[in-house]
Amino acid sequence: MGNLVNTLKKFLSNKNTVTILGVLAGVIVLWGFYSYRVNKAVNPVRVPYANKALSAQDQITQDDISYMEVSSDMLKTAKVITNASQLVGYYVNVGTSIPEGGMFYQTQVVEKKELPDSIFDEIPDGYTIYQLKVNNDLTYGNSIYPGNRIDLYMKATENGRIIYGKLIESIEVLAVRDSSGQNVFDESSGRTPALLLFAVPEELSYLLRASEYVSEATIYPIPRNRNYTAEAGETIVGNEELVQYLEARVISYD
Repeated sequence: MGNLVNTLKKFLSNKNTVTILGVLAGVIVLWGFYSYRVNKAVNPVRVPYANKALSAQDQITQDDISYMEVSSDMLKTAKVITNASQLVGYYVNVGTSIPEGGMFYQTQVVEKKELPDSIFDEIPDGYTIYQLKVNNDLTYGNSIYPGNRIDLYMKATENGRIIYGKLIESIEVLAVRDSSGQNVFDESSGRTPALLLFAVPEELSYLLRASEYVSEATIYPIPRNRNYTAEAGETIVGNEELVQYLEARVISYD
């Protein structure tokens, strides 16, 4: 036993032996790392794809989906949807389409509420859509969200005097759009708010549209807190004197 130990010590103390063992160890490590990278790169992942061409605003159904395997490495750079639960019942976004055999990318698929015309489906009888022109400053850094209840204030001038007050109280924001009509809160970042959309009774719609033709008048959105939205009452006129101011300056032939 002692002779075997001494022989092993002499073998390991030999510089050539140590060099050879070091090289072999390095080769084994490199081979293992290379094999890991190759296996990881070619390891297939099952993803859904469109088995027929889908146009903008088409609803995606289970029958529209088939599956194929792609390299997992590809999914690192491509924002591809890999789960059918994120597809079925969703819609193809406006301004895009999905060709037959094409994979589903995240920017191509949206919920119905994100489609530009989806809010028209929810308008009660006797109501109409009104869109108020805004910008990033008027929305407090894009801090007004769909579902918020806010107030609309009006500022005007008359004979050098400033007229300011609440025109409409507790109005619900249906959507916030950019200048192209796209939802500013979808997965594409960096969009600037340009329009707030509301559903209002005809009489309030007339009032808001009348303000557009009075050069001295400007409408400002004023956000409120969460309790204001949760406890919101009916959408009503905030100040009758402001209504009279607008009506005195606009003649309607309806």
